[in-house]
Amino acid sequence: MNKLLALAGVCTCVFLAVWSSSCNNSSEEKEKARADSIALVVERGRYLANHVAACIHCHSERDFSKFSGPVKPGTEGGGGLRFSSEEASIIPGEMYSSNITPDSATGIGSWTDAEILRAITQGINKKGDTLFPLMPYASFNKMAKEDLLSIIAYLRTLKPISKKVPARRLPFPVSVAYPGPALQASVDQNLRPAETDTIRYGQYLVTMANCVPCHTPFDKGKPDMTRMFAGGNVFTHPGFQVASSNITPDSTGIGKWDEGRFLNKFMIYRDSAQVNVSAGRQNTVMPLSDYAGMKDSDLKAIYYYLRSVKPVNNAVDKYPAEKTKQWNMGAFKVVK
Repeated sequence: MNKLLALAGVCTCVFLAVWSSSCNNSSEEKEKARADSIALVVERGRYLANHVAACIHCHSERDFSKFSGPVKPGTEGGGGLRFSSEEASIIPGEMYSSNITPDSATGIGSWTDAEILRAITQGINKKGDTLFPLMPYASFNKMAKEDLLSIIAYLRTLKPISKKVPARRLPFPVSVAYPGPALQASVDQNLRPAETDTIRYGQYLVTMANCVPCHTPFDKGKPDMTRMFAGGNVFTHPGFQVASSNITPDSTGIGKWDEGRFLNKFMIYRDSAQVNVSAGRQNTVMPLSDYAGMKDSDLKAIYYYLRSVKPVNNAVDKYPAEKTKQWNMGAFKVVK
């Protein structure tokens, strides 16, 4: 009898040990799965913010002594990049990119996710001010909410940088002069196209990368959508001047480019030696060193989408000798 009781006691202990271990393992597994899920979200945000939506290249300092002006290490998200009528004549004044690091005093550390989402997709900052549409909130307004939230999650992981950027100087209130396009009140219903739907997915990526404003000729301060992607916009930078390319499937654009040539245009800059050259006068404001980090499959989707748009005949002089003004700044005065 005593032996039976002892055996029963041992079995009970073993059961309790196994049960306890099972519970602990279950809890640990759930926590690991949660951590893995968060890591995947942040990684998606890192990819999009650096290589597709390219938030980081606008909101950091760039080194234009090197080809394509790669981001200066240590300045990621700290803002302060200057944009003015001197570089692009469609900008009526002077402004600086915001600090989007999690610094509470000078960045977005005190912002809620909802406030960041509103700025990204509606162009309204925490104070209620309208952002100048150089910030492509009209394009981001079409992004899938899951991608937007992944970018926000990634921004939360950036090193906080204490940096107060200068205030913008414009000749008129943005909300009055730039009512902007109609925006969706909510992005809740936005879905990311399936990657297997190549052309639609390519269009989604092109929209996120905000290719239209740079590669579409302007007419009276607005992109001429009848000539979408025809190129020719001139950007002036100290030391060089460059015009955006025609990326339509016309012979004056990328009509003769096959998939391999298109991919190589970006992939070559995965080699830092191609970026760290002394760029000289034949440089570019296009962040090829950032876009080079796109997955091959994403670059292919972009290529096939661009092959599907309307061809526009427009031969572009990539490095024009003379400055070309697209906006008559004589009527405006920059106010302090």
